[in-house]
Amino acid sequence: MKYYIPILAALLMGSTQIQGQVQNVLDGAYIKEHNETKRVIPYPHLREADVMFAKRIWQQIDLRQKINHPLYYPITEIEDRKSLFDVIKHALLVDGSLTAYSLGPTEDDDEFLYPMNPSELDSMLRPVITQYTEDPDTGERIAVEVQDDVKTEDVTMYRLKEDWLFDKQRSERYVRIIGICPMAESYDDQGEKRGYKPLFWLYFPECRYVFANAPVYNFMNDAQRRTFEDIFQKRMFSSYIIKESNVYDRSISAYVTGIDEQLESERIKTELFEIEHDLWHY
Repeated sequence: MKYYIPILAALLMGSTQIQGQVQNVLDGAYIKEHNETKRVIPYPHLREADVMFAKRIWQQIDLRQKINHPLYYPITEIEDRKSLFDVIKHALLVDGSLTAYSLGPTEDDDEFLYPMNPSELDSMLRPVITQYTEDPDTGERIAVEVQDDVKTEDVTMYRLKEDWLFDKQRSERYVRIIGICPMAESYDDQGEKRGYKPLFWLYFPECRYVFANAPVYNFMNDAQRRTFEDIFQKRMFSSYIIKESNVYDRSISAYVTGIDEQLESERIKTELFEIEHDLWHY
């Protein structure tokens, strides 16, 4: 019996080592550490005296467009990639490296005046909703309260708050993103879609330090993946203007609808291009 004990111990030790090797294998040909250790490049310093032109713009990103799919997928996070909303949610709920700002009493505030505490954030991302079902005994329609998490597939829009600037010192136009707001699809009691509901605002200069280490899928080359910071700074997304700074502080949809709303968005975009073009002298 004494000869079997060392053999049994050796077998158990070997199985533990094999299990450890299986759980810690390298899923790839090399260790990917470029994006994980990437640092944020600071913005160039701007003096107010050098800003010849400035315009505040609000834009909307529709993740259903193909060019914006890297911001939306994967729906379920995998080992080397997450969706933009999963990155934001992890930074808010787990790391605590980001601060969410509520929309204020009017639900239309984007000035970062109301930081949300953890309990408010948890109720926002895990709301209690009322669903109607049929009682199996009586057949009557009854209301049931259930807790439903806001998931990646629910967030298909993002709103950006930007400043478009022209710096005469460097003769260059800058687009500085000030804030980003995820927007979730909203439904009524019958399950019909009612549009999009803004969740909260994030201060984008703070988000840069989180986005810089979150890799994004590259359609052309897996060895040269970008990060969410690259996507936003290099403007590698499609968006449309929904509001410009104006005396009434109103959005485009407040005074035009339908195809006229799209035409007004294109007019503002063309006007920004012409202003930048006219600032140059040949």
